[in-house]
Formats: sequence, C-alpha cells, structure tokens
Amino acid sequence: MSQDNLIKLKNTKTGEIIYTNKNKKQNPEKLELKKFSKKLRKRVVFKETKK
Repeated sequence: MSQDNLIKLKNTKTGEIIYTNKNKKQNPEKLELKKFSKKLRKRVVFKETKK
C-alpha cells in the first residue's frame, strides 16, 4: 500500500482502527464505510480520521 493514499477509519464507539486506501482526487470528502467490528461482532460505521 502506498503511504500517501492510506487513510485511517475509526469506530467512534469502540475506538477500533482500520487502514484502507482512498483516491483523494475522486473522493475529496471524508469517507464513511460500514465495516465489521470484531469487538461488537456486527457491522458498524467507521469514519475517516486524521493520521
């Protein structure tokens, strides 16, 4: 993974962090994805945060 495209997604309830890629030219706004939380054992919203 290229470090300049790498973003951090954080779950606000548990504080879990997931790293993923993002094309900043096509998607300049902050990213929100529904991902599986290992702590809660269900799908929850992860929001983009600062590195």
